[in-house]
Amino acid sequence: MPAPYCGTHAAPRTGPSPRRVARGPILLVVALAALLVVPGCYLGDEAMERGKGETGVQVDGGPDGGWERHGPGGEGQDHESLEGAGDVAVAVPLLDRRNERAGRGMDSILLQEAVEAAGRQSRLHNLLVARHGEVVVERHFRGPAPDRPANVKSVSKSLLSAVVGGAIQEGYLEGVDIPMAPFFPEFVPTAVGDGGTNGSDGTSRGEGADGDGAEGAGDEGAGDQGAGRDDHGGPDPRGAITVGHLLSMSSGLQSTSFGNYGRWVASSNWTRWVLERPMIHEPGDRMVYSTGNSHLVSALLVRASGMSTHALAQRTLAEPAGIRLPPWPTDPQGIHFGGNDMLISPRDLLRFGELYRHGGALNGEQILDREWIEESWRPRVRSRRDGNGYGLGWWARTAGGHEVRFAWGYGGQFLFIIPELELTVVFTSDPWSAREGGHNQVLHRIVDDLLVPAAVAGAAPSTPNPPTPEST
Repeated sequence: MPAPYCGTHAAPRTGPSPRRVARGPILLVVALAALLVVPGCYLGDEAMERGKGETGVQVDGGPDGGWERHGPGGEGQDHESLEGAGDVAVAVPLLDRRNERAGRGMDSILLQEAVEAAGRQSRLHNLLVARHGEVVVERHFRGPAPDRPANVKSVSKSLLSAVVGGAIQEGYLEGVDIPMAPFFPEFVPTAVGDGGTNGSDGTSRGEGADGDGAEGAGDEGAGDQGAGRDDHGGPDPRGAITVGHLLSMSSGLQSTSFGNYGRWVASSNWTRWVLERPMIHEPGDRMVYSTGNSHLVSALLVRASGMSTHALAQRTLAEPAGIRLPPWPTDPQGIHFGGNDMLISPRDLLRFGELYRHGGALNGEQILDREWIEESWRPRVRSRRDGNGYGLGWWARTAGGHEVRFAWGYGGQFLFIIPELELTVVFTSDPWSAREGGHNQVLHRIVDDLLVPAAVAGAAPSTPNPPTPEST
């Protein structure tokens, strides 16, 4: 099924060097866009290695263990839940907003500069850009080609969120406000005295299933080896965790990412290991990035639907949207990894982005509910590290005064959607490279400083050829 946006892959038109044309209208557009971007600084990947700040306390971070840019909230602020704060001043739904002053097409000089800047990144594999539903750039630099499935790391969390939306439409789930505890009765009892397990192998709570003992030094909640139960005999606080809390990284459970990641994936039961982490916050109180949250979503989808997460993804997303989602790794119980290591080609990732930009519809077929897209994109919490919002598996920020929603995976896997400009951008990079400062920073700058201004400026109007003597 062809993508509705797959028009001619127009190469950027040639022109003078960008450095010589940075004046006049283009300078004005770029300068205005720069003024609108939230002020901040960029940090290298190593600055937040393993998601730890200067204090050694685990931060919410992100797929690369920390965000390279301080957003509107600034570093170090203790951002809490944004429940009820998503309907800010503008009443027009994000999907319906358009910048009426923006031109059509893309400014070819800025577009060419974006391609050149991307080409200088040694870790970057592919860059794809669509504007108004038409592919204007598809550039393959190295690695898997644009039509070949690639590991998009934690971009998988946004894909998994779409599967949850499909599961709700199919009636497998009642919504995201339902508690997750009923799906795991063997691990989450309703009260201390109701016979809940410590794990089938008799492992005591507070230790991983493989007896890995105390949490790594420097992690938030280190030394608190309880599994979150109320010591006074009250209800287990994990009973208040909802599916929405898991998708928005606000479950309150200690993170399985960063310092805990290796022990988690080496354990004999990933689901149990996640649920045995101590509660370090109230559910919904704040964001703590943890792939364990999204893996619980995968596990509960299996229990709710009676099929594998891969089969459910095929049924609710891949087949109706005309994209390929090959099988991806599973845990020891055969549950597909929730929120990591999914495989999708850059072209299909662009198609997925266009599906969301079109409010869940492709080729006139409503695949996902439009309301689900809006709800997924509504920030529920903010990162304490950068102030960026996080919804149901999607990050949120602004660029040049325009709302941006994006999926982000370790190593430089990105899907950016700017609905107001009808702009969708995909970057895929080497997912196995060691962290090196600056790669993610450059990709964000390409979007903010080149692609967004190129969309705002639009393509230059074509100039008719002057009349020849014979035609006069």
